[in-house]
Amino acid sequence: MSDHQHTTQGTTHGAAHGAAVDSYQLELSRWNAGRNALALAALIGIIGCLVGYASNPEHFFLSYTVAFAYTTFIGLGAFFFVMVQYLTGSAWSVTMRRIMENLMMTLPIGLLLFVPIIIGMKYIYPWMNPQVVAASEALRAKSGFLSQNFFILRGVVYFALWSLWVGSIYRQSTKQDAERSIRQMHIASKWSAPGLFLAVVVGSLAAFDWLMSLEPTWYSTIFGLVTLAGGSLSFFSVLTLVCLGFRKVGVLKNTITQEHYHDLGKWMFTLTAFYTYVAFSQYMLIWYANLPEETIWYRHRMMGDWLPVSLAMPFLRFLIPFFVLLCRGAKRSLGVITFIAIWSLVVEYIDLYWVVMPVRYKAGPEFHLFWLDLSALLTTVSICGLMFWSRFRAHKMIPVGDLRLEQSLHFENA
Repeated sequence: MSDHQHTTQGTTHGAAHGAAVDSYQLELSRWNAGRNALALAALIGIIGCLVGYASNPEHFFLSYTVAFAYTTFIGLGAFFFVMVQYLTGSAWSVTMRRIMENLMMTLPIGLLLFVPIIIGMKYIYPWMNPQVVAASEALRAKSGFLSQNFFILRGVVYFALWSLWVGSIYRQSTKQDAERSIRQMHIASKWSAPGLFLAVVVGSLAAFDWLMSLEPTWYSTIFGLVTLAGGSLSFFSVLTLVCLGFRKVGVLKNTITQEHYHDLGKWMFTLTAFYTYVAFSQYMLIWYANLPEETIWYRHRMMGDWLPVSLAMPFLRFLIPFFVLLCRGAKRSLGVITFIAIWSLVVEYIDLYWVVMPVRYKAGPEFHLFWLDLSALLTTVSICGLMFWSRFRAHKMIPVGDLRLEQSLHFENA
């Protein structure tokens, strides 16, 4: 089917519903405006990071760890759910899948964002201090794994594997735009099956390395799944806001319908519940076992001004978004899902901040240094945003060659 034939079908579809036809190619002027805004944000963030590094390197590298984990696990969430769409033969998500794939393609830039973690390891990880290791029998036993060179090697391997997989899947998706063949769907599905292993198992190992080893004598086998669940919820929140942002300016307004937003609301609701389940499971098992080497992690987050944050997390993470999205009407309300998407992204950052910062600041958050936290976050988000946005210049905004596109355009919830 040619592009002209596809446009003709789209015109028929739009006319049948009394709506204008969407363009599947982002206008150059709009793309330039988005690129310039993201580039300016990246510049401001980098300047803030440089000032922060010069004035307080220890806090800068901890702030950067939070921001790095925040963006990386959003990319991993996109990676996982793109593969799920291919393996399940999902039709409802086809109109949004290219946006998902573009979010997935932020993972390769993560290798560049990993460089400051390597530079600042001595500020971030206690096991980098020989005196700390020498004083702890547990750390001496882990020294073969928690070593500088092996840590760096593992990080490079993680990103190399993820980049290989996301690039291969993305290549088949964009190739299908021209060939309009089922063959690309089959190839992408073959990559997706082992790719789930890379997303979940390797993603868990990354969470152990980058976050759990901040307190290297503490361990939780479910910690990786908790982190990945938070990243997945953030991914759907970003996807929802991107789609709504496009809708606000009239882009893909008739292609991504209220039925699709309803399903995005379902996913945010589901992942809110799933995150709560795995996070509570981690807490309950540690509380029940009552082992000092496990309970100490929560103890550090019950001290000083961290206590109000800990007590607020069940409300912020579960009760408020769960009950807001509980009824069907809320999931179909664009205003409600906009609120929950923003809420979830803010709370995810607070959660990661709560994981990282008590390692150094036992008494509570250092609010006077929050500008540095925001600078690090602005840097990683805007750089990943540039990677995401650049994909809209070269490729269609939706997978126009997918054989299920027409079915997705007419999708309706039960």
